[in-house]
Amino acid sequence: MSSKKAIIFFVIALLLFMGIFSAFYAYKQFSKPIIKIEGKKTAIIYIPTGARYNDVLNILDNNQYLTDKKVFDFFAEKKKYKDNIKAGKFEIKDGLTVNELINILRSGNQKAVIVTFNNIRFLPKLASIVSKKLEFDSLELMSLLTNKEYIASLGYNENTIISLFLPNTYEFWWNTSADEFIKRMQKEHDKFWNKDRIQKAKNINLKPIEVSILASIVQEETNKTSEMSRIAGVYMNRLRVGMMLQADPTARFAYGDFSVKRVRYDYLKIDSPYNTYMYKGLPPGPICMPNPITIDKVLDYEKHKYYYFCAKADNSGTHVFEHNLRAHNRNARAYHRYLNKLKIRR
Repeated sequence: MSSKKAIIFFVIALLLFMGIFSAFYAYKQFSKPIIKIEGKKTAIIYIPTGARYNDVLNILDNNQYLTDKKVFDFFAEKKKYKDNIKAGKFEIKDGLTVNELINILRSGNQKAVIVTFNNIRFLPKLASIVSKKLEFDSLELMSLLTNKEYIASLGYNENTIISLFLPNTYEFWWNTSADEFIKRMQKEHDKFWNKDRIQKAKNINLKPIEVSILASIVQEETNKTSEMSRIAGVYMNRLRVGMMLQADPTARFAYGDFSVKRVRYDYLKIDSPYNTYMYKGLPPGPICMPNPITIDKVLDYEKHKYYYFCAKADNSGTHVFEHNLRAHNRNARAYHRYLNKLKIRR
């Protein structure tokens, strides 16, 4: 073999060896663990909407999850992750390889966020709860919920918009926008108000929003599920004969304090369309966010001849129901004596 051929052979062999070595080295880097989470098996990272590659790199690096920043950077370029940043909440596991990590981030395979809300009277509280779980802040949500044109496009006004939301537990993606959150709630609302429930509302001569308004009053009257349909029946009887509802929770709502045990005479005279001691019929909107169970209790209200009810003079949290005012007043006096005995003045 001539020296020239020997040199060519050597160069080819060297290049081949270098190629194999480089491929082997790259494979090792590609498949070795690159995520180290101290003291835990998993961690959650949040990548904001509009984030760039350097933002992601800083999130991983600042939390000291990356064992080799250069290797991540190299393969992020090779796998075109730098141009395909996905926002969201991601779960990463200790010991992930760079390939596994980039695949998770690039795919947008998020971990769902659980959002639960209940016992809400005012929208700012809802906005506060939800914004602590999702990316948008409470001001973004409130700006939409107080925008008259926006809520009108959904079929609501400033008094009724709270009825859009049904207390429950839901799953969302963390980067859900405020608008997307509301639209999702609209879908859940429409799903709940199916043909059967809409027909039930028609059968009792109420619109769905009126059912929600009445349900909000019932819900503020009692936390005893067993009594809800009977209390709803009292109010339905009053509506049917044109009596004023005279619901204490509406006076508390007008007064602005739900903590009071005793509704004083001056509360009853507050001039508010929500005060059913002053205005006949239902208030213009719900006084709280009624839950689905209470709404169903109104739709299936108990048919009876009661027009009055009063809290029992004990600690049961239940009520005594009456057909006539004289008996009701007797029960009311007994209850006030009970409150006096407990030294409850307000």
